Amino acid sequence: MSDLLIRPAGPGDLPAIVALLADDPLGARRETPDDLAPYAAALERLRADPHQHQVVAERDGRVIGTLQLTIVPGLSRRGAVRSIIEAVRIHADERGGGLGTHLIEWAITESRRQGCQLVQLTSDASREDAHRFYRRLGFEPSHVGFKLTL
Repeated sequence: MSDLLIRPAGPGDLPAIVALLADDPLGARRETPDDLAPYAAALERLRADPHQHQVVAERDGRVIGTLQLTIVPGLSRRGAVRSIIEAVRIHADERGGGLGTHLIEWAITESRRQGCQLVQLTSDASREDAHRFYRRLGFEPSHVGFKLTL
């Protein structure tokens, strides 16, 4: 992975990021790669918030992975700071080669650097391969999640 660069995402990365988000059955139903305007506005908000870290994994100038890391200060757990990993995506050509592990390890290291005591993530119930992957990295299923679409 010495030829891999993990860096903050910029506006020029949006087409690649959105393509990664849309490249699975769930993403294909909820993402719109043909209209980048809402994604551009969202990335601008993320880049303006010091608690948000949208990153890309790049090799040879090509975006091949992405994730969002959110730092959340809180009162519970004696005022613990936690991080939340979201939207982990790896380009189809790169899956199974260790890139996902490398990205998650980056997120854990950055979480420690930011003073977090806990790293959390959610994964759609249908993503069984992802669940095995996260368990292999030491994450434990601990909660039942709920969503309310507004």
